[in-house]
Amino acid sequence: MDDTFDVVIVGAGPAGSTAAILLARAGWSVAIVEKQRFPRRKVCGECIAASNLPLLEALGIGADFMATAGPEQRQVALMFGERTVIADLPAAPGPRHRWGRALGRETLDTLLLDAARNAGAVVLQPWAVQSIAGPAGAHRCEIRAIDFDEKKSLRASLVIAANGSWEPLPANRETRRSDRNPGDLFAFKANFRRAALADGLLAVLAFQGGYGGMVVADQHVTTLACCVRRDRLDACRDEAPGARAGEVVEALLKRECGGVGAALADAERDGLWLASGPLDPGIRLYGDDALFRIGNAAGEAHPIIGEGMSMAIQSAWCLCAHLVASRPRDAVAADPVWQRAVRQRHMADWRRQFAPRLRLASAFAHIAMRPAAFAPVLGLVGRWPALLTRAAAWSGKIRCVPNQQDIS
Repeated sequence: MDDTFDVVIVGAGPAGSTAAILLARAGWSVAIVEKQRFPRRKVCGECIAASNLPLLEALGIGADFMATAGPEQRQVALMFGERTVIADLPAAPGPRHRWGRALGRETLDTLLLDAARNAGAVVLQPWAVQSIAGPAGAHRCEIRAIDFDEKKSLRASLVIAANGSWEPLPANRETRRSDRNPGDLFAFKANFRRAALADGLLAVLAFQGGYGGMVVADQHVTTLACCVRRDRLDACRDEAPGARAGEVVEALLKRECGGVGAALADAERDGLWLASGPLDPGIRLYGDDALFRIGNAAGEAHPIIGEGMSMAIQSAWCLCAHLVASRPRDAVAADPVWQRAVRQRHMADWRRQFAPRLRLASAFAHIAMRPAAFAPVLGLVGRWPALLTRAAAWSGKIRCVPNQQDIS
C-alpha cells in the first residue's frame, strides 16, 4: 500500500466517512483511520433530522437508510416529573424528506464507511493514531494496528480530525485524563424492546442533574439516551452500592420522568447499558491549528437538541465544499498558505452556521438540569405547545446548511 495521501482522516463516524466519500469522489487520495471495528454500538440518540436526508441520498446511502430506519418523527414530547407535553415537529420544506428518522449507529456508520470504501478511500480499521507530526502540507501520522503488532507511518498534505470528543487525539489525552469536575457530563444509552413509546414521537427528558431523549429506531427498538452530571451520578451510586452505573441511571430515569417509567413498564432491555464521557460541549476550532476539524472534533452541542449527527454530516460537507471548490493540484494542496486560507474560511463558516445551535443547546441543557428553572419553561410550553415546534426549528431540524449547488 502506498503510504502517501492527499488527506488522512482520523475517525470513520458520520463526519469522517462523509468527508472521505466526497473527497475520494473528487479525485483526492484518501486514507481513513478508525480504531473501532464496525458494526459497533455507540452512545448516541440516533436521530437523523430531516435536513440530512438529501445529503444521505447524495452520499449514496439514501435508499438503504429509508429501507431500514425507524418511523418518521412527527411529534416531540417534553417529559419532566409526571408531566408530558406533546407538540408537532416542524416539517422540512419540499415534497420529499419532510421528517427525520432514527437509525442505529451500528448500521448508519457501516453504510457510510462502505460508501467511502467504494468511492476509493483506503480504510485502515481497526488502527489507532499514535501521533501526528509535521507542519501543514507535510504531515506524518504514526498509526498502530489494534489486533497485531504492526505500525505504519502515513504522509499526507492534509489531516482532518473527525474523532469523537471523548476520544481525543494524542496531544490532548493527558489533559483530558487529569481533568475532573463535579459538573462533568457522562452519556448513557440502552435499547429496549416492547416499550410503549409511540411511533414517531421524539421524547426529550429533563431531570435534576441531567437530560435525555427517547425514540423508536430501526427494528422497533426504543433507544433511551441521557447525560448525567458526575455529582448526581455519584450521589445515586452511593444510594445503591454495588449496582452498575447503567442500572442506577435507568432507575433514576424511571423514577424522575413518569413518561420513561410508563414507556418501559413492560419493556425488556436489549443488551447492556453503554456509557462514555466526560462530554466536552463547546467549540474546538483554533486559528493556529494545523488540522482541519469536523464533527465533534470541531465543536459539540449539548445532545439535548439531538443535532450531533446533523452537525457531523453537514460540517464535513461544508469543509469539503471549501477544499474542492478550487480543485487544487497536488503542489497547491500541500501549500500551507493555501491551507491556512481554506481553514480560516471553514472556521468562519462553521461558527456562522453552527455556533447558534451550540448556544441554544447549552442554554436549554442548563435549564433542563435545574428543576426550579425548568418548571416555568414547562408551564409555558404546556400553555403554548407550539413553542416546542418553534424550538425544534431553531435547533436546525429542518435547515440543511450545505446549499443545493454544493449537494449537486
